[in-house]
Amino acid sequence: MTASRDRARMVERQLRARGIEDERVLAAMGEVPREEFVPELLRDRAYTDMALPIEEEQTISQPWIVAAICQAMELEGSELVLEVGTGSGYSAVVLSRLVSHVVTVERHELLSREARERVAALGAANVELAVGDGSLGVPERAPFDAIAVHATAPAPPPALVGQLAEGGRLVVPLEAGDADVLTLYRREGDRLEAEPITPCRFVPLIGEGGFES
Repeated sequence: MTASRDRARMVERQLRARGIEDERVLAAMGEVPREEFVPELLRDRAYTDMALPIEEEQTISQPWIVAAICQAMELEGSELVLEVGTGSGYSAVVLSRLVSHVVTVERHELLSREARERVAALGAANVELAVGDGSLGVPERAPFDAIAVHATAPAPPPALVGQLAEGGRLVVPLEAGDADVLTLYRREGDRLEAEPITPCRFVPLIGEGGFES
């Protein structure tokens, strides 16, 4: 009951009150038990408005950032979505309630394995997990209607841009001095239209289309 109450409070105070208006996103965030995705010692902080550390020196993003990424992708329910950076698996499970199918890629095998267990336990059968260089996408599953990147890149990774469907949306944090900038790109033919969303802070995107390790 405590977690359910904390989750409802998170939705109203952290998300709706700060500009998350997509009711489908709010509902998904209100359904997924975030406490199942954080280390046991941090479960009492699962619904605080902050990122939390997980294994492999990675993080689970603060709830507002997860919701903002989902809202920016303008999801209606029938989409095939690529997620780069599975991490704990939390965002993938939230997305599973918003789209037809999620392909999520993680470069750390341990994180992917543990995320797989959580995804299965929560019955998110439309989530497909893979291990590899997420900056290269998953070309054999493209094109994607939307792509969410949970790590800061120096620029939109070319491989991901190439795997966007016409009219597709790419949400990616970009390196920008003291703070990264979460940015939405829309593909219109050969053009990318950019729209900044918010300052943010993510771990770096390591890979061929990101930064060197």
